[in-house]
Amino acid sequence: MSRAPDDDTEDHVVSTEVDARLVSDQADAVLAILAKRVAGRSPVDADWERLFASEGHTRLKRREQEMGTPLEDEDFRDFVLSRDLLDRTAALEETLSRWRQTDLGEAARRALVYLPADARMRARVYPVIKPRTNSFVYDVPTDPALFLYVDPAKSAPQFLNLLAHEFHHIGYADSCPAEPAAAEMAALPQGARLALDCLTAFGEGIAMLAAAGGADVHPHAESAQEDRARWDRDVADFDRHLRELEVFLLDVLEGRLATEEEVRRVGFSFLGLQGPWYTVGWKMAATIERVRGREELVDCLRDPRRLLPTYNAAATEWSRSTGEPLALWAAALVDGLR
Repeated sequence: MSRAPDDDTEDHVVSTEVDARLVSDQADAVLAILAKRVAGRSPVDADWERLFASEGHTRLKRREQEMGTPLEDEDFRDFVLSRDLLDRTAALEETLSRWRQTDLGEAARRALVYLPADARMRARVYPVIKPRTNSFVYDVPTDPALFLYVDPAKSAPQFLNLLAHEFHHIGYADSCPAEPAAAEMAALPQGARLALDCLTAFGEGIAMLAAAGGADVHPHAESAQEDRARWDRDVADFDRHLRELEVFLLDVLEGRLATEEEVRRVGFSFLGLQGPWYTVGWKMAATIERVRGREELVDCLRDPRRLLPTYNAAATEWSRSTGEPLALWAAALVDGLR
């Protein structure tokens, strides 16, 4: 990784498949204000202008406005001037310094292994210091951005895992579904089209697989014990969660959830912290990879109509060879999405 010339806020990785840039100007501006406060000095207008004009803050503010959670300047001033943030200055500085050392190219390539060969990884990565603790992708179709909450609790391996997970989302949006499958799906009746759109939420589970580095690596190998225990508990309930998603997808397919708003509302309820879209998606993807190989799993990303029948076939083979029974998707759903 090479540093961009004349700008100590950007790290840039460029290859034929990866163009990733870390832009820390928002976090740097916040830390500059905090450094003044630690030294007993007050920030001046130029400090606030630097913060509010930073690329990271400008795009963050635009995104929050679009999401209906506006990030007002005065509220953000209060956040930066809070005692709580001041007390975390040293930890935030150390975290940002550590994150700068992360190889963005390694994280991107980990994601690309689980994407079609023509997938591109193009993104600006913004570590941001902000009131809300969420991380997210933004503006993927035109200018992909990845906003990462600066969290001192995240170790270097956890940060690499998070980057790979989010990079997979960006690459997936760039290349999946592939033509002609995309055109054929767009011409389907509304119920089938909406249900197939919902299957893309299994991308959360596939991103967990990609970020871990393989089907035989625990998705929370680097996580806190409570996160790993929660995941194991939810994966153990795979059959029940698959049936819950099956009911939802059949409701979409057969028109009982007729509007996109209804579909979105119910579908979002399965996200949770790392809900069934994650755990069921991961279990399906891991089973396909173990039985049929990674290439066949990637083919399912290129054409989501293949995902459920491919999983059913792989799960049947897995159960026969290992004795571990796995729930299968109902024929009515599989046939309805062919």
